[in-house]
Amino acid sequence: MNEGWHGWDAYAPFYDWENARTVGRRDIRFWQRQAASGGPVLELGSGTGRVLVPLARSGARVVGLDRSAHMLSYARRRIRRSRMTDSARLVRGDMRSLPFASEPGFRLVIAPYGVLQSLVRNQDLRRTFLSVHRVLRPGGLFVMELVTDVPRWREYDRRVSHVGRRRGGSAEIRLVESVRQDRVRQLTVFEQEFTERHRGHTRVHRFSLTFRTLSMRQMTGRLRRAGFTIERVDGDYEGGAWTSEAQTWLVVARRAA
Repeated sequence: MNEGWHGWDAYAPFYDWENARTVGRRDIRFWQRQAASGGPVLELGSGTGRVLVPLARSGARVVGLDRSAHMLSYARRRIRRSRMTDSARLVRGDMRSLPFASEPGFRLVIAPYGVLQSLVRNQDLRRTFLSVHRVLRPGGLFVMELVTDVPRWREYDRRVSHVGRRRGGSAEIRLVESVRQDRVRQLTVFEQEFTERHRGHTRVHRFSLTFRTLSMRQMTGRLRRAGFTIERVDGDYEGGAWTSEAQTWLVVARRAA
């Protein structure tokens, strides 16, 4: 079984391109509202800075943590272009063992867009929750998003998911995707094939991404055992009621004061 972090270096050049065609910026205002009470804020799995830079622009002091050196290189360029170097800082590290001292701690830790689902073992999730609890200030919030529909995806082979061009570029990109489900271990494996065509040249990039999706009851139960109380569970980015059929699952948990 692949570790959940496998494949993310190879995914880095295509992450923004694909996300522009899926979640886009629909979640950004939600994360900005969470950070409005002040920093410092820690983003787990900050990737290319898709969420981190808008948070910094809104006035938050943000630290982005990611294990992928390639993802961080894209985020650094994004921060420089946005001139947010005073408000946004990047750290390469493992969210199972956060490389921060306990004091003074973060007021808010966020885990957007299903990043915790890259933790494919129970002990990985438990270590992450305990690590987040350690670096949060007493009374601080831990807010996470779970991608809900992944376990419901039917298995398929070599489906063309997206075709388009890079923003401001002439290269055409085609994503061909296959999905494998291991329902016993609650795992979904995406086999990705990105093909770039530019001025008569073709390059093919292949890698796999593995995700584990727990039920809401399983996830909130693990949070409670790690020392958090559940403030609320939302079903959309505007605070709508959660149901098991909601398109978005958002959990707001608090470390005891």
